[in-house]
Amino acid sequence: MRIGVAAAEAALATFARHIDLDDLAEGDVDFEGAISPAEWPVFSLVIDTLAEAHAGDGRSLDERRAEALNDLARICMAAKERAGAA
Repeated sequence: MRIGVAAAEAALATFARHIDLDDLAEGDVDFEGAISPAEWPVFSLVIDTLAEAHAGDGRSLDERRAEALNDLARICMAAKERAGAA
């Protein structure tokens, strides 16, 4: 399943707006608690889409969601580093 570019951008913007990257680096962030209830449905849809299981994928849903969150985190951290270098 593919996610729309607009949904992905909205999820990344939500993530960047609500998650402190320094706290994220320390590793103790409650994603659902940090993101507003109005924005959670799109964010969780994107995360669950990214966490979709594929044939032979033995990871649990929580493991796949964590990896999807890590993917978004890496993108946001790279954007922060890139902005800092400019």
